[in-house]
Amino acid sequence: MLDQLPPEVREQLDVLLPLVMERGLGLLSAILILILGLWFAGKLRLWTMRAFARMPQMDEMLQNFFGTIVWYLAIIFTVLAVLAKFGVQTASLIAVLGAAGLAVGLALQGTLANVAAGVMLLIIRPFRAGHYVEVGGIAGTVKSLSLFTTELSTPDNVQIIVPNSDIWGQAIKNYTYHPTRRLDVTFGISYGDNIGKAMGIIRAEIEADARCLAEPEPFTGVLNLGESSVDIVMRVWVANSEYWNVRFDLMQKIKERFDAEGITIPFPARTVYTVNPAKEAAE
Repeated sequence: MLDQLPPEVREQLDVLLPLVMERGLGLLSAILILILGLWFAGKLRLWTMRAFARMPQMDEMLQNFFGTIVWYLAIIFTVLAVLAKFGVQTASLIAVLGAAGLAVGLALQGTLANVAAGVMLLIIRPFRAGHYVEVGGIAGTVKSLSLFTTELSTPDNVQIIVPNSDIWGQAIKNYTYHPTRRLDVTFGISYGDNIGKAMGIIRAEIEADARCLAEPEPFTGVLNLGESSVDIVMRVWVANSEYWNVRFDLMQKIKERFDAEGITIPFPARTVYTVNPAKEAAE
């Protein structure tokens, strides 16, 4: 059939057919690379998430975050490989993407700093949801931790949203991290009262409260000799969840026992002198 074509047409076909075959094979290989790249990117994301899931300290949000990062990187390499099949100079494209990434990074420094801090907080886990923490002068119960911010709730139910970079750069006090906590309360008694009797009352109330732990052993002692009082410190270990309940109850019971046993708690007293200018003038 080709022999029946005019010579000039056969010459053009001889030139075009190899070109079409070459381009067609290039197109097919590009499509194959794209399909395989998308499949491999999905598998790589799944493998990454499973690998991080084996780490007990790794949060589910962090697993998804790293999995997504790996997926995007695989997609970028796949697109570059496809473009190379079409003769695109990927070196210059990579340089352009690098410059664009640098510009975006500089423009979003604060946001990226929050993300970096969020990743570190999710990995190290200095606190979890439900913990009561204090950081940078802000105290509250942790409600949630994301890549950008941490949500706290104050005891009076006020919501506080704190950027993660502000938390990561500060000392963190976690009051809920350990299962037990030491309760310190100071009582001031008058200098004329019996110190041994007062400490005996405190120890008796501690022993009567089953929520107070026997180990470590409770402690009572004279902490300070103040201007108007002898300060006795009580130190007792309690379960973290019972800290405030035990504090409130012991302070009330010890005060009531002090009143019943004649132990007085001094309070500031002030003498006020009044002057009558008219009377002084008459004298």
